[in-house]
Amino acid sequence: MKPLRFPLRIALIAGLFIVLFALLPADLSPFRLFRLLADSLVRDGSFESIDLAFYNRLRPIIGLAGLALAVPGALAWWGERSDREAVTRAAWITLGAGALIGAAILIHLATARRDSFLYRSLANTPTPTLPTTPTPAATPTPQRTPLPRPLEPGRWQLIYESFDQPVGIVNAGDGSGRLFIVIKRGRIRILQNGQLLDAPFLDIRDRVLQKIDSPEQGFLGLAFHPNYAENGYFYVNYIDQRGNTVISRFTVSPDDPNRADPDSEFKLLGVVQLAEDHNGGQLAFGPDGYLYIGLGDGGIQRDPYGMAQSLDTLLGKILRIDVDNGAPYAIPPDNPFASTYGRGEIWAYGLRNPWRFSFDALTGDLYIGDVGHKDFDEIDLMRAGEPGGANFGWNFFEGFVTYGDFDGNLPPGVVVRPPIWANPVGGGVCALIGGYVYRGEAIPELQGTYIFGDFCLGLIWGLSQTPQGEWQARLLFDTPFAISSFGVDEAGELYLANFGGGIYKLVPR
Repeated sequence: MKPLRFPLRIALIAGLFIVLFALLPADLSPFRLFRLLADSLVRDGSFESIDLAFYNRLRPIIGLAGLALAVPGALAWWGERSDREAVTRAAWITLGAGALIGAAILIHLATARRDSFLYRSLANTPTPTLPTTPTPAATPTPQRTPLPRPLEPGRWQLIYESFDQPVGIVNAGDGSGRLFIVIKRGRIRILQNGQLLDAPFLDIRDRVLQKIDSPEQGFLGLAFHPNYAENGYFYVNYIDQRGNTVISRFTVSPDDPNRADPDSEFKLLGVVQLAEDHNGGQLAFGPDGYLYIGLGDGGIQRDPYGMAQSLDTLLGKILRIDVDNGAPYAIPPDNPFASTYGRGEIWAYGLRNPWRFSFDALTGDLYIGDVGHKDFDEIDLMRAGEPGGANFGWNFFEGFVTYGDFDGNLPPGVVVRPPIWANPVGGGVCALIGGYVYRGEAIPELQGTYIFGDFCLGLIWGLSQTPQGEWQARLLFDTPFAISSFGVDEAGELYLANFGGGIYKLVPR
């Protein structure tokens, strides 16, 4: 009998390994390995719909399977040590029963699809119901109204050129009138009265991934603390050398208001990225004083891992955190998942790549520009004062229409909020760049208009709501720019960044 105990020792080692596998964080290698294994075993696409939420609920089963192997192995080891043949026989019986149960589970999983009872019970993520949300399937697909020419209510005046790939324009709100230009390679430069200051405000190129052929990685976002004039804190969003998102706080130098201390970095949050694209990047403080963070679904097109709809991961979300409390931050108590299932940082989800979002300086409404896949980009809206938890539908929907092979039948309890506008992709239009609701004084006719653009064609639209509640977009400008971002100064006047190097201001004609 002793030679037969060797397989049980192997079962003990394998079982302990499987238990460890189940305990590791789901958004790291175990989930990827699980998908790779599933794809190699089942070649008919049965696992196409398995997402991270499914896997997280499967982890207890994986852990139990590991124990089913480890326990007989431990019994066999004990039986050998004590020379008890009865214990060894019990170990074999336990292993055989566990193998049969495990085989039955694997056979069922190998044929599991969205309509499977097991899949629904494992993957159905509880979500808050928003009863006032209309049903997207009943909403007609919008089309841009063709115009003979742009309205051109103003002109874009060059402020400074020759930046190296600018991707952000931010003011500090400290009364200095300075504009802080985010440079993708890892620096922040200052424009003051149209002049570029000699030294960079911050230079962290040694920490930022700078792959030239990866346009969605690098230094992506900047936000100044509402009390920046007193505490000197500002926050950045960048992709580190490992390709993952880092949200950090820096502090301005006490000796020079135009220089930050690069050694003052305090990391608040790190998020593992799955690919080079769909990283999001925006940071902004809301009227409530909390920091909002935009993260894409992790990339690889189509969101194959189901990140945007899973509440177990921060990818595909708008986050909301309290940077003034906690270590390194606190979860606001009114966040929708602060005390229920899901990551407490999540404020909104179901997003593909919210590259830029902004708050209306007058109303506090949150406008989100979400870059789509192949048919529609979209603009989403959360009104000031409404509770969090909105699900904007990706990858069930793209714009107002169903995406991929989704049949329109949402899982039980899931409510999707449609966008307020969907911009058709094609004809050169490639990536929506979210902007701002104009609250400046230079162009009165644009007051209250949400202004956004497209990266590839340089088109700029203005979106506004009619008294009847309908959203209408007007083509305002046809520019030669590769628009990477919009920004506003302390007076609410609008700027844009041309990825080719220039910073432009909207001024009267």
